[in-house]
Amino acid sequence: MYCNQHLPNVITILKTLHEKTNVCLCVCVFGVEPPPEGSGWSQLELAAVILVPSCLVCVGVILGMCAVQNLRCNHIKAHKQDPEEPLDDQTLVSPDKCLKELIYDMSTSGSGSGLPLLVQRTIARTIVLQESIGKGRFGEVWRGKWRGEDVAVKIFSSRDERSWFREAEIYQTIMLRHENILGPTSLSFESRENNGSWTQLWLVSEYHEHGSLFDYLNRYTVSVEGMIVLALSIASGIAHLHMEIIGTQGKPAIAHRDVKSKNILVKKNGTAVIADLGLAVKHDSNTNTIDIPINHRVGTKRYMAPEILDDSINMSSFESFKRADIYSLGLVFWELARRCSVQGIYEDFQLPYYDQVQSDPSVDDMRKVVCEQKLRPNIPNQWQSCEALRVMGKIMRECWYANPAARLTALRVKKTVSQTMVDVRQRNVVCKSKLVFLAKLCADCGFLALFFLQF
Repeated sequence: MYCNQHLPNVITILKTLHEKTNVCLCVCVFGVEPPPEGSGWSQLELAAVILVPSCLVCVGVILGMCAVQNLRCNHIKAHKQDPEEPLDDQTLVSPDKCLKELIYDMSTSGSGSGLPLLVQRTIARTIVLQESIGKGRFGEVWRGKWRGEDVAVKIFSSRDERSWFREAEIYQTIMLRHENILGPTSLSFESRENNGSWTQLWLVSEYHEHGSLFDYLNRYTVSVEGMIVLALSIASGIAHLHMEIIGTQGKPAIAHRDVKSKNILVKKNGTAVIADLGLAVKHDSNTNTIDIPINHRVGTKRYMAPEILDDSINMSSFESFKRADIYSLGLVFWELARRCSVQGIYEDFQLPYYDQVQSDPSVDDMRKVVCEQKLRPNIPNQWQSCEALRVMGKIMRECWYANPAARLTALRVKKTVSQTMVDVRQRNVVCKSKLVFLAKLCADCGFLALFFLQF
């Protein structure tokens, strides 16, 4: 038939193309009417008729594959989690754990570095700030909600980044975990964009509704046993900070450098935790060096030890910083003891040296009172009538020595207060026993009186 009269020529062309290009071409030849007789189609024209449609089909296939791949990539991007957006709580955070348990699990997993950054971001971005509960030179403290749990959020401004970084670094120290230190047991920190204009730096911790010891003592008085419980927990926290733990999972000795009633929080059970480690220094016993932070902040002037006020402190000796903490600890004990109610008698809350300096004293003001005049807060005479207050007064005096080397250590303070606690509780047991005996005796006497009245 005429429709196949040029087929041999087409096959010859395809064979030639296959030999030169090593490309397999498959062409189905249907009933295409050949050119008229004498048209004189050359082999090149026949090749063009075959190759042009083939090339168009190949280009179409390639474009189709590209379009499908592009749609696939867009779909993946659309469903991929943005690292800056909070992940689903169930993905990173166990739904049945509170913040304290979560951070404890993470911080004791072996690295000692606390929560992974992605988990920190997830927690921080799902916290709802409720109310401001305090302000200071570093920024603000807010009460927030995370999964219905109250948390405290300490917000630093971007200009206080050093303070924020330093405190976060100290909190992540291995083996810092202690019941009387607000540390890795309850820490998450994160940065946030505030309206796209600046960065806020966050430290997230457990929320203690009583607030600081300063706030607590302003509102309430304490019993003798309550005073001893608070004093013992404060001394225990400072002692743990000052203590070095040797070992692969050890802890360096740490000095707080800003011990005061506003940096101590009161828990529901009546004990206290040490907070605000932004000025703390760590001691490396292997190299005998101190990592003093480069920070524009200084300790609170009212609580500064004499050697800091007159610049005689030995900055190269770590013991100097520990002894300065002890001086400040004695002032905190003085604030606490004033609010101890014994037979309904107690003192109003006052800050140390309230009767010697103004509300915001300068370093010169404090140096004049503490170093030159060598004054210390007054210890009332009536404290001698209560054994616990008498012991507390003795501890204070031994914390306030002008000679730093003569001051008590944190461990000695802890042991003395602990023994006082034992004595107070034993005395309470004896008193209760006497009361029970007297009550029984009165009941017996009443029974005998009724018996004789019958006659």
